[in-house]
Amino acid sequence: MARSGDREPNSTTIEVLRPGNELAVHGALDVHSVADVRNALSRAIDDGAGDLVLHLGGAEIGDATGLGVIVGAHHRAMRAGRKLVLADGSARLERLMRATKLSRVIPLGRTSLSTPATLPA
Repeated sequence: MARSGDREPNSTTIEVLRPGNELAVHGALDVHSVADVRNALSRAIDDGAGDLVLHLGGAEIGDATGLGVIVGAHHRAMRAGRKLVLADGSARLERLMRATKLSRVIPLGRTSLSTPATLPA
């Protein structure tokens, strides 16, 4: 998986910060990228437990399909007995969540990005 500093312009990457529990999306979350993001979210929901934190500080919701993949992940997480938590969302995403009333059901936090765990040498 490419790090956010290594990605090409106009590409979307999904970074696994804590397998099954924490992901970060970098780039446009739109019709061209939602399939990959949906698959990564589904794997994380199936492989983890507790809250699933999705960092969106490096992402931009490009169209309705981007918001749709978040709603779909929320429903899938609920069926699995988990909760999807959005983190690092932009002011634009916050306004969109409030306008669609999704902020009432999907938590949007202002947490900083976790540092991926490193193993000792």
